[in-house]
Amino acid sequence: MSVNVQRLHLSQPKTRTLAIYAALILLSVPFVFPFWWMVTSSFKSYSEIFAYPPTLLPHTWHFENYQHVFDLQPFVRQYWNSFYIATMVTLGTLCFSSLAGYAFARINFPGSSLLFLMLLSAIMMPSEVTIIPLFHYIQELGLTNSHIPLIILPMFAGPGITAVFMTRQYFLGLPTELEDAAFLDGLTRWGIYWRIALPLARPILVAVGILTFLASWNLFLEPLVLLSDQAKFTLPLALRGYTDPYGQPLWGEQLAATTLSVIPILAIYVFAQRQVVESFAFSGTKG
Repeated sequence: MSVNVQRLHLSQPKTRTLAIYAALILLSVPFVFPFWWMVTSSFKSYSEIFAYPPTLLPHTWHFENYQHVFDLQPFVRQYWNSFYIATMVTLGTLCFSSLAGYAFARINFPGSSLLFLMLLSAIMMPSEVTIIPLFHYIQELGLTNSHIPLIILPMFAGPGITAVFMTRQYFLGLPTELEDAAFLDGLTRWGIYWRIALPLARPILVAVGILTFLASWNLFLEPLVLLSDQAKFTLPLALRGYTDPYGQPLWGEQLAATTLSVIPILAIYVFAQRQVVESFAFSGTKG
């Protein structure tokens, strides 16, 4: 009798764990199914894409959809444009946001709180409001149809300001005793930032890097307004170019191109998701 009771107690945690996993799997279906449908539909014909009920797997695999992606547009060049622009924006944002975030968090200077509040207020201004004067300004500088504005502007606009806020919140959580000990050891303010604060900020920098890269990768409005040469297009602009002579979408090619554009971002996030979760846990409410 006692042996059966003991087995029952041992089986209860396993049953509870299995029930939790089953519930999580069911809850994940609405989130996973659209991605699954996108990937599998990129191998389908037009009629099967819109078949009802939808098919989980193609009846006939149309690999030519992916070949057409590269035949209809300079997709490799456009892919490279998005990659190198997002990389440059990410590196620049990490540099400037970590410096500004550390300054706002650790250096007391007159008007710092007011300046930080004004900086945050810039996030509330939609990009659609400023895009027209911004276009005229860039046109006067002769930088239209160029990638330079797409690299510089995000560093000091919404993504860059968000990065400053996140790094500031993280630096506020670092113990002041570390700085006091560093000052006693003869380190300057720059030395403390470079040798102590920056290495400790790796989780938040990873999160800022991922979010900034993703924001730049998905940027649409600014490239739409500033770029006119198809060879200079980024991926969001390239995706809207897969149409037939009548302007109707080529759904197989669009889904194939979208799948190719999503997979690298998904892979980066999967490998770095732990750092993202840690950074948000540390950067929440201090200050």
